[in-house]
Amino acid sequence: MSEQHRVEIGPSEHVTAIAYPAQGAGAGVSLILAHGAGANQLSTFMVRFADALAARGIEVITFNFLYSERRKRAPDRNDKLEACWRAMIDAFHAGKFGARGNTLAIGGKSMGGRIASQVAAAGADIVGIVLLGYPLHPPGRPEQLRTRHLPAISVPMLIVQGARDTFGTPAELAPVLAGLSAPVELRVIEGGDHSFKVPKKAGRSQQDVDAFVLDEVETWLRRLVRKSEPK
Repeated sequence: MSEQHRVEIGPSEHVTAIAYPAQGAGAGVSLILAHGAGANQLSTFMVRFADALAARGIEVITFNFLYSERRKRAPDRNDKLEACWRAMIDAFHAGKFGARGNTLAIGGKSMGGRIASQVAAAGADIVGIVLLGYPLHPPGRPEQLRTRHLPAISVPMLIVQGARDTFGTPAELAPVLAGLSAPVELRVIEGGDHSFKVPKKAGRSQQDVDAFVLDEVETWLRRLVRKSEPK
C-alpha cells in the first residue's frame, strides 16, 4: 500500500509525496522519481512505474512540485523546482519515508529528471540518477541544449530514451554523453516517442515496452547498490 507524506519546502509551502514500499526482499535502494512538466505524480505513467518497481523490490517515492500541488499548469522557476528536489532528498535522509538504511537514487520523467540532474550537478547525497526521456532541447529547437550542468555530475546515470523523441533522439544525446566523465548508460526504445509510446506497426505492445524499461531500471539499480556497498 502506498503512503502519503507531507514534505515542507519552506515557510507556508509544502508538497505531497507518496511512498511505494518495496515488496518482498527489498533491493536496498530507494528511487525518488519526479513527474514531467505536463502531469503530476498521479499521472498514469508515474503510478504505473512506481507500482511496478515497488513490486520488483525497489522502494519508489514520488512527489508533486509546488505548481502541480497547487493545480497550476505552468511549471515553477528552476530555483523553486530545485528547492522541491532538495527538500525531498533531505526528507529521505532524515528518515521521513519507509526504508531506512537504503541507498538513494533520484530521477524522473522528462522535466522531473532534468531538474534532478541539476540538483545532482550541484552536489547531493545520492548514488545515481535515472532519467526517463531526457529533454535535451525543446521540440524543434535543437540549438537550445540543456546540457551545461551535465559535466558537473559525478554519479552514474541511466538514460532511457525513445528513438523518436522530439525532445532529443539517442543520436543527438550520444555526442553529449561521450564528453561526460561520469559513467552513463543509454537504453534506446526503438520506435518510442517522448512518452515511450510505440506505433502499432512496431510489432510490440506497450506492455512489452514497459517491461523493457522496468527490466533495465531494476537491473541498473541493483547493480548500482552492489557497487556502492562497502568492500
